[in-house]
Amino acid sequence: MIGRLFPSSEGGAPAAPATPRGTRLYAIGDIHGRDDLLAQLTLLVHEDAYRRKAPRNVVIYLGDYVDRGPDSRAVIERLLRAPLPGFESVHLKGNHEDFMLRFLDDIGVASGWLTYGGMETLESYGVEAPSPHAPPAELLRAQEGLRRALPQEHLGFLRGLRLSHEEGDYAFVHAGVRPGVPFAAQRADDMLWIRDEFLQSQASFGRVVVHGHSITSDPDVRTNRIGIDTGAFASGRLTALVAEGTEWYFLQT
Repeated sequence: MIGRLFPSSEGGAPAAPATPRGTRLYAIGDIHGRDDLLAQLTLLVHEDAYRRKAPRNVVIYLGDYVDRGPDSRAVIERLLRAPLPGFESVHLKGNHEDFMLRFLDDIGVASGWLTYGGMETLESYGVEAPSPHAPPAELLRAQEGLRRALPQEHLGFLRGLRLSHEEGDYAFVHAGVRPGVPFAAQRADDMLWIRDEFLQSQASFGRVVVHGHSITSDPDVRTNRIGIDTGAFASGRLTALVAEGTEWYFLQT
């Protein structure tokens, strides 16, 4: 567990984003096929919520459930079969789920998807993974193999993922938002893929944006955003932001 004070805004006044009254929020960063870490963090979240006993508990998963780590299938299965008891669950879409869905329809994205973790996802579903630069016939074989191996419930889960979620003074997206654009007008591509324009901005986004996508060794806490992708697939540290009222801290594996 890591506890931190929220940084001060310009002029020295403390920034104090708040959750809705009686609501306790848990936001979980990029899992990337690490079902072992998800199991550990789920237990930590459950124990924390049991101690706090808030009237309403919400867990928001920030996307990138698949790719890179060894157990993408198991991660999706856990999210489907073992939700946190008594919690409202919100599952957001990451750029890796977007890549995976696109591969099911278009082998033209195969090189990028396979290079950045798709090979591990195919193998988790029992499909032999081709090289990112394999000839079209091999890519088509893998595509058809995934179509056959992917349970309909998993496909429905992937297709039903949301792009964003808002609670009180917090907004949750996978990658971030484009500065200067109202939250309701944000483009899907930006919420799934944006980096520098968002990460380097000091502008207010109207809410504190909680996001993953961009790896940092520790949670990245700014006055306008909180990044919680701590590279779990490689570091072994899967991070959750916990917020209730104006108080917040982190849980980590």
